[in-house]
Amino acid sequence: MTGGTGAAHGWLILDKPRGLGSTQAVGMVKRVLRQGGHGKVKVGHGGTLDPLAEGVLPIAIGEATKLAGRMLDASKVYEFTVRFGEQTDTLDTEGEVISTSAVRPAASDIAEVLPRFTGVIEQRPPAYSAIRMGGHRAYDLARAGETVEMAMRAVTIDSLELLHEDGEGATLRAHVSKGTYIRSLARDIALVLGTCGHVTFLRRTKAGPFRQDQAISLDKLEAVAKGAGLEHLLLPLEAGLDDIPALILDPDSAQAVRQGRVLSDLPHSDGLHLATLDHVPVALMELDAGCARVVRGFNLIDVAE
Repeated sequence: MTGGTGAAHGWLILDKPRGLGSTQAVGMVKRVLRQGGHGKVKVGHGGTLDPLAEGVLPIAIGEATKLAGRMLDASKVYEFTVRFGEQTDTLDTEGEVISTSAVRPAASDIAEVLPRFTGVIEQRPPAYSAIRMGGHRAYDLARAGETVEMAMRAVTIDSLELLHEDGEGATLRAHVSKGTYIRSLARDIALVLGTCGHVTFLRRTKAGPFRQDQAISLDKLEAVAKGAGLEHLLLPLEAGLDDIPALILDPDSAQAVRQGRVLSDLPHSDGLHLATLDHVPVALMELDAGCARVVRGFNLIDVAE
């Protein structure tokens, strides 16, 4: 979607490769858009994905950046491989081995313990994480050799299933709430099985409403810098709000909403709604007892003019 100035607004869903940080990905998109003639535009990501992880990374562009915070709160789906027999200090392949075990659980044993890790569970985040402690990132403290005591936190695992087991490790799929650390989940599953383990592969297959079949490679992104069209890669702003009901406006009510005024006597249910005029998003609005108040306004093309 584009605004009246020709600026881009919407979502680019990147298939982030291993080794690329989320902030680096944002910088790459900014450069590509600039080189492709799209000028200076706001760009943000909808949920950090570790450099060692790959997969779905939603990149918000233009007015869609106003929804990036909602994407951070969205649930995610991951596929990950736990290698049994070695635990590292980072809980992934980047760290040093700190414990070993000869135990290699069978597929039936793994499947049997998974229900213990579904629903609301308590987990301790990795010491090597971006959580702030006393003004510092936990991973900075850990890398400096300090002992980092991470507090337990409640997270929700909506589903957890075993995809396959090969004798040395297991690949699983997890649908999790925000704040869930897959590395901690893998560690804890291994410990319950009487062994130890770490993550050797991590791929995010879904982030909020965005799926891996919508994700584009860096090659396709780079083509935009060389003049390829952006339109066929860009998902509309409202794609990030597929679970939000619509509130259809007429030109007069759309003008009122743009001025921040409250709409009243609406026959809609309470909760968030996406207010649109001729299919163009105008604002995200909260309805309460028939009154709609603007939560977030969007500065897109005014089709009423």
